[in-house]
Amino acid sequence: MTEFAHVFHGTAFTSRSPKEVEVLKDHLFCVNEDGMIEKVIGPEHREYQELLDTYQHTSSYQKLADGQYFLPGFIDLHVHAPQWAQAGTALDIPLYDWLNTYTFPIEAKFEDIGFAKKVYNDVVETLLANGTTTALYFATVHKEASLQLAKLCAEKGQRGLVGKVVMDNPDQTEAFYRDHDTKTALAETEEFILAVRELAKTTKQGVYPVVTPRFIPSCTNEALQGLGELAAKYDTHIQSHCSESDWEHGYVKERFGKHDAFALSDFGLLSEKSVMAHCNFLSDEDADLFAEKGTAVCHCPISNAYFANSVIPIARLQSRGVEIGLGSDISGGFSPSLFDNVKQAVVSSRMLEDGVDSKLPAIERGVPESRITVDEAFYFATAGGGESLSLPIGRLAENYVWDAQMIDTTVETSKLPLYDPEEKLHDIFQKIVYLARPENIREVWVQGERVLDRGTGSSSHKKNIEKE
Repeated sequence: MTEFAHVFHGTAFTSRSPKEVEVLKDHLFCVNEDGMIEKVIGPEHREYQELLDTYQHTSSYQKLADGQYFLPGFIDLHVHAPQWAQAGTALDIPLYDWLNTYTFPIEAKFEDIGFAKKVYNDVVETLLANGTTTALYFATVHKEASLQLAKLCAEKGQRGLVGKVVMDNPDQTEAFYRDHDTKTALAETEEFILAVRELAKTTKQGVYPVVTPRFIPSCTNEALQGLGELAAKYDTHIQSHCSESDWEHGYVKERFGKHDAFALSDFGLLSEKSVMAHCNFLSDEDADLFAEKGTAVCHCPISNAYFANSVIPIARLQSRGVEIGLGSDISGGFSPSLFDNVKQAVVSSRMLEDGVDSKLPAIERGVPESRITVDEAFYFATAGGGESLSLPIGRLAENYVWDAQMIDTTVETSKLPLYDPEEKLHDIFQKIVYLARPENIREVWVQGERVLDRGTGSSSHKKNIEKE
């Protein structure tokens, strides 16, 4: 029999499809030294008892206690890491004013490596504590500080995809916070790509460089073209903002005479490894282009409620074959928890379908077929995120990475209302998604390594790697 590094025993919830969560009751999850799930074995399988007999008295075996469940680790596709320093601030002013009055001055401070390390250390730890095992990060224009973020992800065990931001357009960016010039921006981006790729050689869970034009308004044509060429040269991930608000969407139409999607495509910035945040104003033609290119939309439901000037028709985009993931958009979104963003994604979709103007007749009030279910929103936060990044993450299934969060519904300070021993497991799943708080997340695993342990009460012979 194959020797496994870990055998986890318990009930898990994972996405079977974009619309359906699968309940794996009392299963064994067999994880190899590389952190990959080699086997998922149910009680009815002929190997089940043999595996139990082999492992249950070894240090490799961990069985969940009553009231504990596994979920896949969350995948946050849009985090402005430096903005953790301003989270919860000034969310009541327009996007353009918010950026120039608060965000850009904060980000400019990251030229100070000591300040950058302090904030980045906190944001990585905070996301891990909220069950986020993979994060797609915007850093700042500062190459060394951006590299520091990648190093912290590597050290703390989070799978980090990090972008040194490019902002070289003097017409839309202030002198105190932009790249020195286009040539410098492109040269430092290439140096950053090479440095992160070198770091990745010694990082089990992976860290990845990401080509990151902040958004079209902040970049010159030359920078956008050069970044597209660098992404192609090094086969990197790409991230940016796309058709987020009335102001940004209108700016691009005026500058190029086309929507963001087609402008970005012209510069080589839409690919299977591209993730575009927000995308509230995508037309059907834009969505079809995304589907054709394999480019994903990162839905940021909390942030959109403050800055996007609309509710994104996420169900329509999904129906047209666009890959969808979920993002917190710290700090346009105030919460570092994808649990909160899953809930808001469902709420926003319901409001879009039902409408918000009570003066209108019900038949005219909303947009039909706009709602999504909690199963779908959970998919966006897990499997959809993995597909968006073209990585084998986001599912508790064979040939996927063991990225997992262990949820304890019995924690004294945040017990979930579970009283019926015959309650359906899918109903328990829904209660977890809607009611769980960070203290319910007792363990977090990334690539088969435990990176958070709050003390679980589970049956395990494995020593704690890290105590919070």
